[in-house]
Amino acid sequence: VQLQASGGGFMQARGSLRLSCKAPRMITSVFNGKSLGWYRQAPGKQRELVAGITYGGSVNYADSVQGRFTIRRDSSRKTVYLQMNSLKPEDTAVYYCNELPPRDDSWGRGTLVTVSS
Repeated sequence: VQLQASGGGFMQARGSLRLSCKAPRMITSVFNGKSLGWYRQAPGKQRELVAGITYGGSVNYADSVQGRFTIRRDSSRKTVYLQMNSLKPEDTAVYYCNELPPRDDSWGRGTLVTVSS
């Protein structure tokens, strides 16, 4: 697994968190050529794509997070961030980063985000 997600935690509704997805062992040129995404899986639900960013910098968001979440990439740090604002209890989930489209062998442990009402 070359992508490592971190930054989750416990937050009250309307709060903010920033998740990081690092690729420390990936060659920079390889990282720069990959489209990457943040996914999440809530209890009892299927995993879904939350936000994606292409190697060219184009972004897309799930309707449920549009206007609240922002994805960006920092090539110098080989990191993709997910800034999550105005959190809601329904954002509670394990968040994963993976390629876009995802690779079966690239799902890491994810990072848990819990939002209380």
